[in-house]
Amino acid sequence: MEWLKRNGHWALTLFVAFVFIQSLFFKFTGSPETEYIFQGKLDPWAASLGFPGVFAPGGIFSAKAVGTFELIVSVLLLAGAAMARQRVLQVLGAALGLGVISGAIFFHLFTPLGVAVVNSDGSSDGGELFILACGVWLGCALLLWLRRAVWFGWLGRPARFRLP
Repeated sequence: MEWLKRNGHWALTLFVAFVFIQSLFFKFTGSPETEYIFQGKLDPWAASLGFPGVFAPGGIFSAKAVGTFELIVSVLLLAGAAMARQRVLQVLGAALGLGVISGAIFFHLFTPLGVAVVNSDGSSDGGELFILACGVWLGCALLLWLRRAVWFGWLGRPARFRLP
């Protein structure tokens, strides 16, 4: 248990950073899968609600905008984990990551995107993207819990709820 308390943040950080970094190729190169998700599913849905173009290239929720936030999260998490005195970076990365991935989970659950993304060619990811998003959400939430002394300090409260 002591090892987990001392080093568990590394496993969580590496998992979250890996998922975000490996998705950057798809988001920054305009891959067909990413274009289908953002421009083929999400942008028409947003347009039907009166918000056309928010998921299109150049939109506030475009693939490149989301990818940029995922890159920032990864850098903050890795830098915060590598520098013991910079845990605040890890907390900021985990909080930002939790926000980014909460958006992804929302769009999987409450838009035509769906839990199992069915591509334009009829193939399905079998829910893999959604499962990874849930894992990232859990990883960021656990990182915030492990680093609760940092953000409780911002609130002026002692970090209680210690593991035995």
